[in-house]
Amino acid sequence: MARLSAEDAALKVEVNPETRQMVLWCTGEAHLDVALDRLKSRYGVEVETGEVRIPLRETFTVPAQGLGRNVKQSGGHGEYGICRIKVEPLPSGAGLEFVDEIVGGVVPRQYIPSVEKGVRAQMESGGRTGFPLVDLRVTLYDGKSHSVDSSDMAFQKAGRLALRDAAEHGETAMLEPVDELSVLVDDAYVGAVMSDLAARRGRVVGTEPVAGGRTLIKAEVPELETVRYAVDLRSVGHGTGSFSRRYLRHEPLPPNLARRFREEAGTNGG
Repeated sequence: MARLSAEDAALKVEVNPETRQMVLWCTGEAHLDVALDRLKSRYGVEVETGEVRIPLRETFTVPAQGLGRNVKQSGGHGEYGICRIKVEPLPSGAGLEFVDEIVGGVVPRQYIPSVEKGVRAQMESGGRTGFPLVDLRVTLYDGKSHSVDSSDMAFQKAGRLALRDAAEHGETAMLEPVDELSVLVDDAYVGAVMSDLAARRGRVVGTEPVAGGRTLIKAEVPELETVRYAVDLRSVGHGTGSFSRRYLRHEPLPPNLARRFREEAGTNGG
């Protein structure tokens, strides 16, 4: 894939760190067919293609509480770790803030970082939908331990279970990535392109005339709506358009779309 993209400047290969999917960016379906044919005939590599997965996320909208109970005692050395947490939403981009409010040693000091590790691991695994959880304050305020069966791993599992419990019983919102699109198109098709962007839930933030009878349109558009934009822009702009994009932020997904993804996650056992 690296050799293929080196030969063709219009191809770009990247691995999305959130979806763990290798994505081949190209100028359209015909370009993709040519690239895959070249990959097979020249390098003997056949690939399985699929839809691009969009890196959705999930966060809490109101405070919640969770109980993580990891108790396994079936003879011999068991596992024992119980923790109670409070979860609060934080502003976008804040990440995880972990707060220790344990008093009286109900969770021994050496196991408090273990709970945090478990919480972080569950954030990566996701909440009810399987998408990563983001921007949370998690407060550990109570728990129980066992003199023999408690361990680092026991409390890591308890931390994961506690956050999962909070997500299952709390109120969460799904978040979608929003990109800034810069679209360059002939003046004759500016209106059509702007109407098309609006139909994609896009917000045009500015236009700028460019030499040669062209206009640069800047818009903020959800990434879910631009998976096939290279193909669609060619149609709307009659072959005169080109675009670039960059990630801006994640925003709440509209309720109807969030409902669809939640139903799909439930169908898939998420």
